[in-house]
Amino acid sequence: MSDPGIDEALRTMLPRLRRFALWLARDASAADDLVQSTIERALTRWHTRHDDQSLRAWLFSILYRLFLDGKRRAGRYARLLGSLAHEEASWPSAERVATAHSTLAAFAGLPVEQRSLLIWITVEGMSYQEVADILQVPIGTVMSRLSRARRTLRRLGEGEVRPPSLRLLK
Repeated sequence: MSDPGIDEALRTMLPRLRRFALWLARDASAADDLVQSTIERALTRWHTRHDDQSLRAWLFSILYRLFLDGKRRAGRYARLLGSLAHEEASWPSAERVATAHSTLAAFAGLPVEQRSLLIWITVEGMSYQEVADILQVPIGTVMSRLSRARRTLRRLGEGEVRPPSLRLLK
């Protein structure tokens, strides 16, 4: 593939992909490997991409799926090594583990729209205007949705149970 438009589009996405990969992998070399694998997969499967599909969303999706696949593979490998090793493992404190699980559970408990907003704004460092353009809503809507997402995350992190949302039907 030697289309200069494709090359330029992918090149402009590299910093964002790397930032997201760093957030996921927590290691610069692993993040670079993830980005490289993402670009490689995007190029080899470019023909499967729909023209109306957002390039950014498609690339983030590829990167995220590659990360999850790698984690699964690493988990299987670690279990295999763990069954062979007889050493005592050093674990973080129970409090840190509980706090981490609570935070991750709270984040996972957010609706997809709120999780996306939090990742785009706080992790990706995108501006409110960029997110408003992606969602095709006014910037004020992004700000209020983000405020609700943060408030919900805070409540869920503190152990508050969210009542199920009810819809009124006419």
